Amino acid sequence: MLRASAVLPVLAAALLAAVPASAQDKVKIGVVVTLSGPSAVLGAQARDGFNLAVKTLGGKLGGLEAEVIVADDELKPDQAVTKVKGLIDRDNVDFVVGPIFSNVLQAIHKPVTDSARAILISPNAGTSNFAGKQCNPNFFVTSYQNDQVHEVLGKYAQDKGYKSVVLMAPNYQAGKDSLAGFKRHYKGQVLDEMFTPLGQLDFSAELTKIAAAKPEAFFTFMPGGMGVNLVRQYRQAGLAAIPFLSAFTTDESTLPAQKDDAIGFLGGANWAPDMNNPQSKAFVAAFEAAYGSVPGTYAMQAYDAALLIDSAIKGAGGKVGDRAALTAAMKKADFTSLRGKFRFGNNNYPIQDFYLVKVAKRADGKYQTEIAEKVFADYVDAHAGDCPMK
Repeated sequence: MLRASAVLPVLAAALLAAVPASAQDKVKIGVVVTLSGPSAVLGAQARDGFNLAVKTLGGKLGGLEAEVIVADDELKPDQAVTKVKGLIDRDNVDFVVGPIFSNVLQAIHKPVTDSARAILISPNAGTSNFAGKQCNPNFFVTSYQNDQVHEVLGKYAQDKGYKSVVLMAPNYQAGKDSLAGFKRHYKGQVLDEMFTPLGQLDFSAELTKIAAAKPEAFFTFMPGGMGVNLVRQYRQAGLAAIPFLSAFTTDESTLPAQKDDAIGFLGGANWAPDMNNPQSKAFVAAFEAAYGSVPGTYAMQAYDAALLIDSAIKGAGGKVGDRAALTAAMKKADFTSLRGKFRFGNNNYPIQDFYLVKVAKRADGKYQTEIAEKVFADYVDAHAGDCPMK
């Protein structure tokens, strides 16, 4: 006969196993973003955007109390994996939201999607491989496929008739995707393609090459502190007469430091702070009131990630432990995106509009990007056809 002390743990385990998924009264989310070094401002925007959404929803997602655990991936893939495994194994999170950088996404994708329960939602990084053959039913993106924003500038350069360009990006997956995206629509001459180390802050050698090449336009992808320094040095080198086209180089994360050096520079985006719809206007006002800065796409896409989770939990009847029900509800994207039109393609990447944006200084002295024109409507990424999901 078993002693009472032996029976109680067995009975307790059985009772816990019998509790239905619908009885869960809390949802746990691990937010994994870069909060260290020159690129910390990007992660801070995403963290703040997600937290603002949770606060706006009364501290609940899908009617359940939301516990948000924030982790700094330090822009180190190995550190990110350690942090993610802790969130899954120790904290038992239901969702992992992140990261910012694609090299980190490549590292954490498998640990999360292979876990028994957690769903991965990227509010920024959207590499081509996970949009295509390696698409996964437990991975969703609320931003874009990396190529697409850069395609905006390639299409613009082609339409403007620029006969030659120089291209530059950091040497990692997102950088490679950026140049591939630009060249998808640009058919002119590429005089030079330069790949720099991720985190490089001195571009004097590259700027000398640009000056010598004399292109009709220059395209770059340099996020965070890299973009801040590049824009300043570009102006100082006297190259501003060469049109500066970029994505994530002059945006709301970098403009407070770039200031007048970035005015007039062109970018590509799926949203801008002057987006003319009620939900976006309310978000921008609330973000500025809460954090004292103008939100960028990093914040907007993380806010939408929270709205996606909220809609999925509701759609799954509150059954957070039922991943199949949650992913089915997420596929429907039954929420009002800050950017307006939003739906998922077969690969769980968004189908959405894209815009040419221009840096401007507001009447209150703050800087922001503003929509100049729509370049793509309901745009499906180029890799969706390679995804076997339906």
